[in-house]
Amino acid sequence: MSWREELKNSKRIVIKVGTSTLTYTNGQVNLQRVERLVREMADLHNRGLEVLLVSSGAIGVGANRMGFKKIPRTMPEKQALAAIGQGALMHLYEKLFAEYGKTVAQVLLTRGDLDERLRYLNATNALLAILGMDVIPVINENDTVVVEEIKFGDNDTLSAMVASLADADLLIILSDVDGFYDSDPRSNPEACLLHEIYEVTDVMEDNSRSRGSSFASGGMYTKLKAAKISMASGVPMVIANSDTPDVIRKIVGGEEIGTLFIPREEKMHARKKWIAFGTVTQGEIFVDAGAEQALLKRGKSSCLRV
Repeated sequence: MSWREELKNSKRIVIKVGTSTLTYTNGQVNLQRVERLVREMADLHNRGLEVLLVSSGAIGVGANRMGFKKIPRTMPEKQALAAIGQGALMHLYEKLFAEYGKTVAQVLLTRGDLDERLRYLNATNALLAILGMDVIPVINENDTVVVEEIKFGDNDTLSAMVASLADADLLIILSDVDGFYDSDPRSNPEACLLHEIYEVTDVMEDNSRSRGSSFASGGMYTKLKAAKISMASGVPMVIANSDTPDVIRKIVGGEEIGTLFIPREEKMHARKKWIAFGTVTQGEIFVDAGAEQALLKRGKSSCLRV
């Protein structure tokens, strides 16, 4: 069975919606698109699947409400706009999902929530409890209180972290691009869309450092970072264009939509996932050749010489 066919068996799905998907280029909310995506997610839920929504847009919505033409640079201003926009964003989701009889729950996370093992487990248990109540969690970074040192940096990374800690079967990242190309399609009309990727290389990352829209924080580079986390966690990830009709249904149905990042065959142990992706990196560790072999080849810990 192909990996596309395997996606049909997904039971727990994380869907990340970016600012470029939620809003028009002028910052106004794209109600038609949001309504369509909410309907698709509600229909998945009706089928008995578990859906977790990771949504950007709080700062963008707040900026638009306050009449800003672009996102300010200072952290206090961003935090103020996040506080303004998050409530408006949740109100929109609550209203739209309620039309289909669905209940949503707001979950705001910071990197610090995943850095400590106990808080990581608490976050996991809280998400599982929400899903157990047949509720759809709407997850965002807690931009109002987060400081630079403990930011995820973008919701692409956050969505991959959520897929990892929730042990999801599929991560879908919806954006304004059709998937990952071998070169930038905006500057190269002959760029080729890659339908499957087995490894994210340094060359791919180096060629993907362009940003998104003026109201977005990400771009293809952050999506590749998310793909590395997702693939290492054993979770397949698809990047697709939110403008594609029935995009979520088609992906879950195994159709060749967007770019599929193929995960490792064996999922990492929960504690190893936390060590690899949950903890905030501080300092450096230098290992000798013997320790390198033990860590990479035999999956064992070793005495490290700092």
